[in-house]
Amino acid sequence: MTNPSATAPPPYLPGSLPAPPPGYLAEPLGYHRLARISARHRWWRPVLGTLFVAVAYTVTVGLLYALVSAVGVARGHREGPDGTVEFGPVTTTAVDLTMLAVAIPLVLLAVRWIGRRPAGTVSSVTGGLRWRWLGLCLLAALPILAVTAGAMLLLPAEDGPSEQWAGWEVFGPALAMLVLLVPLQAAAEEYVFRGWLTQAVGAFLRSPWPAIVPQAVLFAAAHGWGTPWGFADLVVFGAVAGWLTVRTGGLEAAIGLHAVNNLLAFAAAASVVDGLKSDDTAADAPWELVALDLTGVALYTAAVLWLARRHRPARSAPAPLPPVPAPFPPAPAGHAHAPVPGFPVPYGARPDAPGLPPGTPPAASPSGDCARSPR
Repeated sequence: MTNPSATAPPPYLPGSLPAPPPGYLAEPLGYHRLARISARHRWWRPVLGTLFVAVAYTVTVGLLYALVSAVGVARGHREGPDGTVEFGPVTTTAVDLTMLAVAIPLVLLAVRWIGRRPAGTVSSVTGGLRWRWLGLCLLAALPILAVTAGAMLLLPAEDGPSEQWAGWEVFGPALAMLVLLVPLQAAAEEYVFRGWLTQAVGAFLRSPWPAIVPQAVLFAAAHGWGTPWGFADLVVFGAVAGWLTVRTGGLEAAIGLHAVNNLLAFAAAASVVDGLKSDDTAADAPWELVALDLTGVALYTAAVLWLARRHRPARSAPAPLPPVPAPFPPAPAGHAHAPVPGFPVPYGARPDAPGLPPGTPPAASPSGDCARSPR
């Protein structure tokens, strides 16, 4: 009878294989840890990427606003009291939404060029947006938030001019513009706060909460300082969206909540005369609106968790592979390497290569990224 140990591959001997690089992790990575999915990760990449996103966005938006203003002045539009060109409420809203949406390609560039990892890893642990899961989240958000938005309309109105229906000739084009641009604007905010910032902080800490809380506070501050109730509402919204992102392994649940919420809010404003001219944001909400808004957020969270139990979206990505060293040089002409018993097999060696022990399992093929492909 053959002795199994005679054909078994040699055991791993400490120190016989190249040591994994600094920062290499052997365990699967949650969404907030995906900045470390590449073996080329270094501690300074999230810091440099954050600076790049902030500076590139400021410069890009400044240039685009200057271009839009120049076009508006050339076409005869007058400047408002704040120095901006007045295009009308619908066009101005479209410009503002577009300026927010440009953050998406900037985040993707930072992930790919500075983070040295696939750009889709900021979307989800599978390396891209999971469109079916996003569709389920949108379907869950629409009826829940429609009910809470309808309840908000029934609240007593504050003292002020009565609101008048704008008419379909105004509301129709405005709604078409909102349906096109609001999802991009909402997704852009999610890519910045729940995406890049969460993963930038998560690169240094294992627990997701130190990554969730700061981005929620920054998200609220980005909407301005209004009422204490409105600011607290935004912090809770950002924290819940961040927790759902980590819990479901991607931005889809947060995008679904944010896009439907904003679309309903913008549509309600567009339905009345001069509604889109208002400068109020969620930060200015009174406590009554905040109570209804958080009720909708809580119901949506429960619906997403129920859907996640049924559909089980991926919550983690495979551990990154260590880099593959250069293969052994070929044997000189006329000579052959004989197998050396007990010789260690390096990372990435081919089992059919001459001179390797029999029974050696296949290893990952060398790649430029040194990271396992997302599943």
